[in-house]
Amino acid sequence: MTNSPTLIVMIGLPARGKTYVSKKLTRYLNWIGVPTRVFNLGVYRREAVKSYKSYDFFRHDNKEAMEIRKRCALVALQDVKAYLLEECGQIAVFDATNTTRERRDLILNFAKENAFKVFFVESVCDDPEVIAANILEVKVSSPDYPERNRENVMDDFLKRIECYKVTYQPLDPDEYDKDLSFIKVINVGQRFLVNRVQDYIQSKIVYYLMNIHVQPRTIYLCRHGESEYNLVGKIGGDSGLSPRGKQFAQALKKFIEEQEIVDLKVWTSQLKRTIQTAESLGVTYEQWKILNEIDAGVCEEMTYAEIEAKYPDEFALRDQEKYLYRYPGGESYQDLVQRLEPVIMELERQGNVLVICHQAVMRCLLAYFLDKSADELPYLRCPLHTILKLTPVAYGCKVETINLNVEAVNTHRDKPSLNSNNLPASQSPARMRRSSLTPRASADTEQRPRHHSVGSKPPDPLGPFPFLEARGGSGRPRLPASVQPPVGNGCLEPAASITQETPGSLSASE
Repeated sequence: MTNSPTLIVMIGLPARGKTYVSKKLTRYLNWIGVPTRVFNLGVYRREAVKSYKSYDFFRHDNKEAMEIRKRCALVALQDVKAYLLEECGQIAVFDATNTTRERRDLILNFAKENAFKVFFVESVCDDPEVIAANILEVKVSSPDYPERNRENVMDDFLKRIECYKVTYQPLDPDEYDKDLSFIKVINVGQRFLVNRVQDYIQSKIVYYLMNIHVQPRTIYLCRHGESEYNLVGKIGGDSGLSPRGKQFAQALKKFIEEQEIVDLKVWTSQLKRTIQTAESLGVTYEQWKILNEIDAGVCEEMTYAEIEAKYPDEFALRDQEKYLYRYPGGESYQDLVQRLEPVIMELERQGNVLVICHQAVMRCLLAYFLDKSADELPYLRCPLHTILKLTPVAYGCKVETINLNVEAVNTHRDKPSLNSNNLPASQSPARMRRSSLTPRASADTEQRPRHHSVGSKPPDPLGPFPFLEARGGSGRPRLPASVQPPVGNGCLEPAASITQETPGSLSASE
């Protein structure tokens, strides 16, 4: 991550999916550990003008309204500045129409003054069916239209779009805007135009946007059937299914057949228990090594009681901050998220998919779709013999829990109440081992080989970042004084929380 924050600027007429892209991109970036926040100009406008009356507010010759809208944009940009410079933000998404060169030049000058990188995302759509569907799905529930009358909403909103068309100046890749960094998304991903990508994070944004789609689909997540190791409380390993696990596999087969899902793809890990579960379905399935359960290192095939007895320091440390804790010779949840990124990208590309996986893996995937924070992720409930049916909707994901009524052991461990007295004497909460920048804590650990799929290995802290120095055993990296980032940009830990909003509370951009 660079210490120069990035401002992503949305561009496009109303009902072109800008807010959809803003929310989805922000969810992805936060999931991979890049602190990101959306600044939706519609929210600022509604705060300034409590009552929306009609499309007349958006006429370019309505001078009073134009002044209000400009003031709202300036207030929003000041909030962007505060977030990026004072609150450890790394990326801000400015969700507004930004349809004129005058407005975009204002944003560019603001970014230059504050040393922010700028990346534009323009959504272009001339398909009337897509536009009408977007208006009906999202705008009818907008705070601008409390009466919710479909015909009135459609009429007013189409007139609002016409107001913007009068002054709309698309990005010009050949002349005026040829030196800017941007991507044009044309007709919801049918075509793309990419210009002057500056850095790694912009390339990730481009790759992500080129893989998402809005076609209706359903994603089914479930764990393997109960395993022999589940019965005795052992973690990891590669045991087979218990009798009840085999019963679940048959119940899963019946469920899938009853659903009559079109073109369903089935994915498993390369561990025996997921493969045995999929074999019972009698369908073709794909094995993904990167879907294997979190590597517990020296704690593999042990019970929690055995871990506490043999590695008391490790047992206490993991409970202090589970997302960042790495098993000696194994992985952390943070490592697992990095490993699973290709799976998320492929899930975004695909249609209907059933993923038969493991508890930690399922938590990571679920956290992406439900916009859960790094603090919440390791404690998400993913019980055995239960299917989670995920249906992407406008600005989020609808979740349905389906219990197949086959008994199984409970493998969930609740989040403990934090108590520094439980830590080993040599440790304190401030001196915990972080996921990839500090050594293993136990003296008697043995090195286990790490198995990575291509592209999934977590970054080597001594490779790309040779200037990082350990600070007094704290486990937190420190930059030399000569390269200290500005205030707020030295945020080297994942975002502590991600705001989760329901579709009804979200607003379209201005």
